[in-house]
Amino acid sequence: MKRRHFVASLLGWAALAARTAHAAEDESSLLTSIAVLDFELNDLTLAPNDAAEVARTASIGPMLRDVLATTPGFRVMPVSADAQRAADKGAGYLFDHPEAAAELGKSVGADWVAVGRVHKASFLFVYFKVHLVDARSGELAADLIVEVKGPQQALTRRGVESLARQIIEATQQRAR
Repeated sequence: MKRRHFVASLLGWAALAARTAHAAEDESSLLTSIAVLDFELNDLTLAPNDAAEVARTASIGPMLRDVLATTPGFRVMPVSADAQRAADKGAGYLFDHPEAAAELGKSVGADWVAVGRVHKASFLFVYFKVHLVDARSGELAADLIVEVKGPQQALTRRGVESLARQIIEATQQRAR
């Protein structure tokens, strides 16, 4: 009698473990995986490579990754700086070549790739641009732009959060 109870209990635990594994697998397949590349600066002002603008540009990719990583349903896939440099054949290459960005995204297991650029046309404002690339098809899925007026960190954060909302919306629209 004890042996049957033990076997039944063991089978019950095995079934629970299998259901839990399948649930985790199903949940994982529902996640939107995205690789967010480091942003590049396209400074058209008369004083390019301003240290403050270079620093702000360097902060945008990590900030966007953080926002998306805390968004339910999203999984951010890491891309090493070396891998991004190897895929980038020159300034603006990945931004202008979605098929190359898609290959980089596929190599890290991402469904989507966010290729970013800070376009500084004036000292008064900048544009945060993202080309959202479908890593499965290699197609440019969305061209997203946020205007940020002023260099303050709070404004930069709001601009990044706005980009994240646009990315979330674009991926959801394409999933329909």
